[in-house]
Amino acid sequence: MPSLVKITPDNVEAACRLNVRPDQERFVSPVAWSLAEAYAQPEIAWPRVIVEGDDITGFLMGFFNILWHPDRPDDLRSGLWRLNIAAEYQGQGYGRFAVEAICGEARRRGQDRVFTTWEPGAEGPERFYLKLGFRPTGETSGGQVVGERLLS
Repeated sequence: MPSLVKITPDNVEAACRLNVRPDQERFVSPVAWSLAEAYAQPEIAWPRVIVEGDDITGFLMGFFNILWHPDRPDDLRSGLWRLNIAAEYQGQGYGRFAVEAICGEARRRGQDRVFTTWEPGAEGPERFYLKLGFRPTGETSGGQVVGERLLS
């Protein structure tokens, strides 16, 4: 059974060595880049590695309670900021585990929905996110589709 583990001095190098499939590299940021962003924004970033036994199978970074629209102070959002599943572990449920973990943490924090973004296009991760219950909101962020999943 996979679990989430905080990034520590003991696992940070292994996390940074995590590689997605070569055809996916243009759709995701490297883990090291995500960790640099987490370091710069610790008040909202929630970086974790996904482990199974002694293996790091993936990386995720959540965000919680960020102000999405500066002119709408009641529009606080939470969700999945980054997701990298190691190439050799794809198709084994680790991505689904990561999304469900973010949903669980958002529920624990009193949220009733989560958000994520993805690159549009047939080769991108849209089918994955749609299959897990995300629906496009009609918004974009940095050229990416914004998706929302209601939590029940």
